[in-house]
Amino acid sequence: MAQIGRLGVRVYTARAQLPVEQAAVLITQTVNGAKYFISLQQTDRSGNTEFVEILAPDIGESQHPNGGNTIPFAQCDVWVEHPGYEVMVIEDVQVFAGETSLQQVELQPLLEGEPWTQNPEVRPIPGQDL
Repeated sequence: MAQIGRLGVRVYTARAQLPVEQAAVLITQTVNGAKYFISLQQTDRSGNTEFVEILAPDIGESQHPNGGNTIPFAQCDVWVEHPGYEVMVIEDVQVFAGETSLQQVELQPLLEGEPWTQNPEVRPIPGQDL
């Protein structure tokens, strides 16, 4: 039976982790091959989104081996863009039932005169071996 996990996103730039305000953050989830829209938000002045609820497998699935039949966490994709920065896509962000997760996203500034592109940098997150 599905339960709820929560996911928030923090967007920053530079190693100093300067927050990026008003970045567009899209969260989607693929279930049985179908992609579902979860949330579209802008970051606040601290570079954060509000937390959103994500349907995740029962917490018991993450506490014992399951023979590879199902993964014990929900997976989401996070797309982040802001003018003047490269587009970033984080794939397979893991959300566990009953847990609150914060995905950190570092945006790289575009070089002066470099055009914005829809070809994002994609960073997949490998699944955990539970």
